[in-house]
Amino acid sequence: MRINEEKCIGCLACTAYCNVDAILPNGDGKAKIDPDVCVECWVCYRNYACPHGAIEKTPLESLGDVFKHVISDPSETTTETGVPGRGTEESKTNDVTGRFQEHEVGIAIDMGRPGVGCYLYDVEKVAMAVAAAGVRFAGADSTPLAKLMIDPDTGKLQDDLLDLHVLSVIIEGKVEIDGLPPVLAAIREVEGQIDTVFSLGLVAQVDEAGNTPVLDMIEECGLDTPQRGKVNMGLGRPLYDG
Repeated sequence: MRINEEKCIGCLACTAYCNVDAILPNGDGKAKIDPDVCVECWVCYRNYACPHGAIEKTPLESLGDVFKHVISDPSETTTETGVPGRGTEESKTNDVTGRFQEHEVGIAIDMGRPGVGCYLYDVEKVAMAVAAAGVRFAGADSTPLAKLMIDPDTGKLQDDLLDLHVLSVIIEGKVEIDGLPPVLAAIREVEGQIDTVFSLGLVAQVDEAGNTPVLDMIEECGLDTPQRGKVNMGLGRPLYDG
């Protein structure tokens, strides 16, 4: 995004629309958009934040520009996955997709938030930490972030994209149930090395009595008992066999 200085009158009404405070006074009584902070969500443009039409879209020419826009604009659909929003259903539809089996735990680390955002260098730190602890990442055709990994075994992202600023992004993968404690320990360690917020989602199947060892592992690792949960009752029609 950019500000057309010829149209801008310096009212700064647009600043209230920015999710990441990328719109600022330029020192000459007008507004400017910091391209390094802007996440290309287009909220200011789509909501006609400027009464004089000074906010203009810039071409999305690079992979980084396209990724920023698609991952940050909830009205967009990711081409590879066909999913709107941030390009992934996360783990919410496991009863239908069958991504995670009885012996596995799904991992969904949701990094960044409106008002905060996140840089991919922080995302890489977390991805590499959990990969070293045993997490296997979803394929490039199922999550937007995976297509940026030059080494899915380690979680390494493309170096030229590490300074990319996005609204939020989800690191998705899975681990054997017995391997969950080292992953939780790795997350606790790496959280002190990043400058953004994140939430951790875990997906596990329960037995006939509704039990899963995952909750005990969370407690043993010193983490708080989950305050939110989603229970799928198995009423969906599976798209997989098994």
